[in-house]
Amino acid sequence: MSSALLANLNPEQLEAVTLPRQSALILAGAGSGKTRVLTTRIAHLIQTGQATPGSILAVTFTNKAAREMLARIAAMLPINVRGLWVGTFHGLCNRLLRTHYREAGLPQLFQILDSQDQQATIKRLLKTLNVDDEKYSPRQLQYFINANKEKGLRAQKAEAYDEYARKMVELYAAYEEQCQREGVVDFAELLLRSFELLNRNAALREHYMQRFRFILVDEFQDTNLLQYLWIKLLAGHQGSVFAVGDDDQSIYAFRGATSGNMREFERDFGVRKVIRLEQNYRSHGNILDAANALIKNNISRLGKNLWTQAGAGEPVRIYEAPSDGNEALFIVEEIQNLAREGLALADIALLYRSNAQSRVLEHALFRAGLSYRVYGGLRFFERQEIKHALAYLRLAANPGDDGAFLRVVNFPHRGLGSRTIEQIQETARIRGIGLFQAAKEFNPGGRGGTSLAGFVATIESLSGSADQVNLAELIQEMLELSGLRRYYQAEQEGADRLENLNELINAAAGFEPGGMDNEDTDQLSAFLAHASLEAGEHEAGAGQDALQLMTVHSAKGLEFTAVFISGLEEGLFPHENSATERDGMEEERRLMYVAITRARKRLYLTYAQSRMLNGQMRYGVVSRFIDELPEALCKWLTPRGGSYKQAYTPRAEPWSDVREAANASSLRRGSVVREAAPAYGGYAFNIGQNVRHAKFGEGVVLGCEGRGADARVQVKFRNEGVKWLALQYAKLQSV
Repeated sequence: MSSALLANLNPEQLEAVTLPRQSALILAGAGSGKTRVLTTRIAHLIQTGQATPGSILAVTFTNKAAREMLARIAAMLPINVRGLWVGTFHGLCNRLLRTHYREAGLPQLFQILDSQDQQATIKRLLKTLNVDDEKYSPRQLQYFINANKEKGLRAQKAEAYDEYARKMVELYAAYEEQCQREGVVDFAELLLRSFELLNRNAALREHYMQRFRFILVDEFQDTNLLQYLWIKLLAGHQGSVFAVGDDDQSIYAFRGATSGNMREFERDFGVRKVIRLEQNYRSHGNILDAANALIKNNISRLGKNLWTQAGAGEPVRIYEAPSDGNEALFIVEEIQNLAREGLALADIALLYRSNAQSRVLEHALFRAGLSYRVYGGLRFFERQEIKHALAYLRLAANPGDDGAFLRVVNFPHRGLGSRTIEQIQETARIRGIGLFQAAKEFNPGGRGGTSLAGFVATIESLSGSADQVNLAELIQEMLELSGLRRYYQAEQEGADRLENLNELINAAAGFEPGGMDNEDTDQLSAFLAHASLEAGEHEAGAGQDALQLMTVHSAKGLEFTAVFISGLEEGLFPHENSATERDGMEEERRLMYVAITRARKRLYLTYAQSRMLNGQMRYGVVSRFIDELPEALCKWLTPRGGSYKQAYTPRAEPWSDVREAANASSLRRGSVVREAAPAYGGYAFNIGQNVRHAKFGEGVVLGCEGRGADARVQVKFRNEGVKWLALQYAKLQSV
């Protein structure tokens, strides 16, 4: 039977599965069969008598992965898999704490708070303590608490480096007291409480160290500090930890993941065996060679080289578009061609670095009538921040829209209690008028009255501006007056939402109301109708064949026959934040590596010379990641570095102003400038011009604005990211 289990393993997989009891590091490349290795090792250990089901602990990062692992083991062995401890860190810690709730200081039936429950608990705490939730927002406090717990820090040990942080620590302590009193734990608490229990209770720790003689950890590169310490504690000095991971796919630093844990593991556990699973069963050779060439530019990696027996396959296709609209149209037409060739839409993925990029792509798909599904997220016009922004616009266009009123009258929070809103509703019912009109007539007095009057003034100001300014300017004004921009700027994780709001400005700037039944419809109403239609149309139903749209982060672990990676421009992918973050560029490159290795047979890389950002045209520089790919592996669908006029031209796009602005230049790094930008303040710089700054080094001019003493230039520096510089002080030199 054992030989049947091992029959179809390659030599490296076989070596990993049959290792004697010892700690080992398995570097499992993308598509190399790591799940097969993990499940087969567990089955092999049990079948050969080296382990009982109860002596094995296997840690995964998702419940889906845990279920798949148990199903595979059950298919291999005639055993009851319930005896196995297989699950996520949180699931296993919950199981441990349920068993030893007294020792952990918890009630037997303690409840677990999910993320929304935790935030609601924090809001209730702030209200009880009469704390200003605008200064100490629930989301920020939630992030602060969880970040400290994931470092293993209770409130008394959390860093308080200024008055604001000291208050946050004080609130953290109060939150802990409230949770203990109510008998509830959040996700981060499950792991921290479990770690503390084992750390202080030597007898219990020894019991589990003796019990779990074999510990297996999947996706080891994604472990954070506390998870790694928990594993060390449970393994003890003589434990056997079988760590499977890929440092080249470590892309969750923003969640606290530390790829360096793999190197720490080698040292701390005295690892004598590092096995590299390099044979790939997913992709063709050219795709793998492109991924290998790219990731070799990262310095801090353990190193491996993917290969396949599937043959070289097709070259990597690269397309340079004049604008983001043209890029989207090219992608749509290629998808239609693939579908005509018989490829199912569900076998095609369209990837992007940030959620905000999906809007232009969704618009093109909508116009083409292609069904699609946003994997792991919401369609653009269905996202929370977009729906809030549109509700303000709906109310400005139609003050009688009660649904829009209720959505935003107290968002962002302006101190209007539920009682005040109920009184407004009662006034509206008695008078037979809309809620907004009732709000104008109702005055609750005090802070609430001031806030309500301010809200009414905001809507009336927006209504007055609707006929005076263009759509993009109206949305800019709305974001400022409503407080939405300030609200999301204050959020610890609000950057993506801000990008989406900025993309809404782009949507307005490029909107043309052509095709509306009523030609007299004003532009704002037409735009709102357009947004409603795009939010509801072409949503793929359950089981329906549909194109898969997703961020690269969401794509990890998935695979598709054909993959499009869009928006490959400096500042977009790699993201501009990577220039200022430690290990930022290497993580971005790992993210690109993950994106490339999702493709089985065909891979497209696309980028645009110009893109709408914040309602203004910006001119892009091609991503360094394209430059890092060997020419022999690539097929350029447009002349490399050439004028887009010689290239593929899709059918007319809806944004004529975008198309016209794209004529400015073709901006591959080091390309010749074709057209000059206007000279401002006596300083003549061309968009696309190579320049040098004494402090920031070499860069490329992306844009200019202002006049006279207010003139400034936007430059993308090679090592310092994108910066705006005042021209009269910049001292830029042409190179």
